[in-house]
Parts: sequence; C-alpha cells; structure tokens
Amino acid sequence: MTTTSHASIAIGGTIAIDHVKTPEAEAQNLLGGSAAYAALAASFFTSPVALIGIIGHDFPSQHLDMLEAHGVSLTGVERSANESFTWSGEYHDNMNERTTHRVGLNVLENWQVKVPTAIATAPIVVLANMSPDNQLEMLAQCGIAPDRRIHPGLHSSSSSSAPSSLDSGISSLDSPPRFVIADTMDLWIEIANERLHEVLPHLDLFVLNEGEARDLAGTSNLVQAGHLLLAKGPRQVVIKLGEFGAMLFSSAERGIHPGLPSFIHSSSPSSESPPSTINSQPSTSPNLFRCSAFPLAAVADPTGAGDTFLGGMAGYLAAQGPPPYAAPVIRQAVIHGSILASFTCEAFSTRRLESLTLEELAARIQEFRSITHW
Repeated sequence: MTTTSHASIAIGGTIAIDHVKTPEAEAQNLLGGSAAYAALAASFFTSPVALIGIIGHDFPSQHLDMLEAHGVSLTGVERSANESFTWSGEYHDNMNERTTHRVGLNVLENWQVKVPTAIATAPIVVLANMSPDNQLEMLAQCGIAPDRRIHPGLHSSSSSSAPSSLDSGISSLDSPPRFVIADTMDLWIEIANERLHEVLPHLDLFVLNEGEARDLAGTSNLVQAGHLLLAKGPRQVVIKLGEFGAMLFSSAERGIHPGLPSFIHSSSPSSESPPSTINSQPSTSPNLFRCSAFPLAAVADPTGAGDTFLGGMAGYLAAQGPPPYAAPVIRQAVIHGSILASFTCEAFSTRRLESLTLEELAARIQEFRSITHW
C-alpha cells in the first residue's frame, strides 16, 4: 500500500458505485464519486495522492486495487459495515442532460470526515463534491478553518453572502503555504447555501459549472457571475462550460481576510514556471482567462469529467511544487485539467483513465496547442 507521509494532495469527497445508462450502452458497478475521479486524475501528475472518503462492505475490491496501482493512497478511506454510496442515472441523446433514477446515500448519511494526521498537512487540499458540512470538517482537520464541531445533516437554504467578519484563521502568515480547491453542486446551493458561504472565504480556487454559477451568483451573465462569486471570498473561480471549456476569474485584491494567507496573483508574463517573488502590483479588475475544451467526435459517458478536471488541476499544481502559484501556472492547470477530462468522456466511468498513458496525454496536449494557436 502506498504511504501518505509525503502526499502533496489531500482529496476528500464521495467514493461511489455507479450504474450508468447512455443511448448506446449500459454498465453496472462502476467506480464513481467525486473524490475517486479527482484522485485518479491527480495521480497522472503527482504521487502519492491521499484519498479521503468512506466506502461500504459491498465496494468492489478491483476499484481499490486500481486506485492503489495508480499511486492513490487509501489510508484515509474509511471502511463501513453498511452499504456503499450508490448513484444510478441515464443520459439522454445529447449527452448533456441526464436523469437520476436512484441515489443511495447509505454510508454517507451520517458520515463525518476523518483526516489522518499524516495527510492533514498536505500543501494542496481538495474539497471534492460533498456537503458543505463535510467540507468544513475537512478544512478544520487540515488546520485551515476553525473547528465548529459540525454535525452532518441538511441545513435550510439561505441567500446570505459570506460573513462580513471571519473568525477563520487557525492558519497564520507564518504557517506553511496551503492551497485549497473546492467543488460544489446545485443541491448544496439549494439546501445548504448558508454553510456553503462559510466555505467560500477559505478557498484559493472555487470550481463549479455554469448552471451552479448562475444560481449562486443570481445572474444569467457568466462574466458578472464570476465577479460576484469572487466577492463572496474565493481568491479564484473556475466556471466549467462542459464541451465549451472553462472560464477562470482571478481576484485583483490582496489580503482580503486578515489571518489567512493570500495566494492571489495578478497577470504576469507567459512563463509556465512560478516566479520567485509574488507580483505586488495587482491589476485594477479581476483577471479573466478562457480555455476551450478539446473537441471530441464522440462521447461515451461524461460522468466524472468535471471531477477529473478538478483533480487534474490539483495534480498539475502539485507537480509544480508547493504554493503559492502564479497566474500563468493556474492557467496551465486549467488547460491540463480540461485535456485530462476529455479522456474520461471516451469510455464508461474511469475505464479510459485506467488505460491512459502519459504519452497519450502529452500528445493530446500538443494537439490542443496546435488547434488553439492563433
């Protein structure tokens, strides 16, 4: 089993058993879950990757063996005597819309995050899609947010913005740099809005899809949404656009929240290496970067593409060394995450990632450079 003593990434979230149907095929007992996809994706750039989650007695052992074979440490994966989290869904003809037929929370119903000590100090912390309560638990155990003794459960929705004053810092400016990335979903925006807003100020990079961005920001214009989401606390925001790519918004302000390290970077020359010093002259408006997606002739199963994107970004950043990260490096992370996600769509579940070679990934990145050059 891989160790976690030098893990550069801690990824927490769901680990699931998926049942997926598309217009062309159907498959059962697939590996699913936000953290599982993200951890596998990150492993293409760095190792070991520490996975944090919970599985039941019925979880297929072959999925665990595959993850370990790719450099994913399972030390942080809790085993339960209950049944695993399951999801069953069906994609429609355009492969952009799907119907969820069944969700079995099972082990997730009363789950509380448990981060092993060896993992808690990882420089990059990824809060993959899970409840804001679980995200706050993981932040607290990683020493990034105060421990509020959160109890899992669904909270009433609220449209309130981030608190005007934060008791947020057990991290200090003397602490080793940390970089926190988080995802969310429409369910949490609807039923746990207030708790989600507690998560946002702790984030260096907040990732969500265009529908979620519109809902959370309260506007249909995605450029306005990006600006409004930055105002809620995260230092950078990525809005996923599916087959049309992604948009990255970076805050122009620095030191927004006293007591928390700030990793905001203004635009700098197009070097792919982090500069030795942080640019101290912020731009006057949020920095915007638009990345297109790699064009695919056919999509077999888009499940997990967004989570692959998330993990791919984290893995690329980890491969560059510890934080902070300059603006050009964040942009490269968006591109590499997007390219990796394109492979996920080519087969059910993680099957294409399981067979993907580094040579194939490098070739697609080079092809993407060629078709987007102007």
